[in-house]
Amino acid sequence: MNLQNVEQARFNMIEQQIRPWNVGDSAVLGLLASVKREDFVPLAQKSLAFSDIAIALPGGQAMLAPRVQARLLQDAALQPTDKVLEIGTGSGFLAAMMAKQAQRVISLEINPEIADFARANLQRAGISNVEVRVADGSKGTPAEAPFDVIMLGGSVAEVPKALLDLLKVGGRLVAIVGDEPIMHAQTITRTSGTNFTVSSKWEDNTPRLVNFPQPSTFKF
Repeated sequence: MNLQNVEQARFNMIEQQIRPWNVGDSAVLGLLASVKREDFVPLAQKSLAFSDIAIALPGGQAMLAPRVQARLLQDAALQPTDKVLEIGTGSGFLAAMMAKQAQRVISLEINPEIADFARANLQRAGISNVEVRVADGSKGTPAEAPFDVIMLGGSVAEVPKALLDLLKVGGRLVAIVGDEPIMHAQTITRTSGTNFTVSSKWEDNTPRLVNFPQPSTFKF
């Protein structure tokens, strides 16, 4: 694919997949135009970089579809002073976009091979305010808390309280929650030490994050 074709494919991705999916934030659209998604895709899948699909990564993980990453980024409503915790680094593309909007991103990736891949991608893109750590993201990083934003880079059956406890008051956690066939993208905002508000914004089936507990189906 030559440079002209790449830029046309990027333009088409934004105009045909992302804008129609209620992504109207000009800052988010600008990041999708400037951060080179094709440089975050495994070599064997380069031709799929701008396709409306999740792209396979090692260990059964996936890089989410462009429209899903765009919508999550829009929901996060990042500010320049924000400290962000990302769970599930994947290829590093979402972290790269968040890094352009926030002060600092700590990203936890359970698979060492994927973490190395993401680090190399971020370094090549010249992004220095993301720290990728090999860790089980379901526990978060209490030592670094509190966070302004926590971003889950895959779906979970439910959000663990341990992660919500890492939010500042006024902070928000963005995640895709639930089970197939319908999962809901939620923004959970901490309104006080003990209270949280939840808004469900849209629906999408998204690959699971690893090691997050499945809720018990037992009901009283």
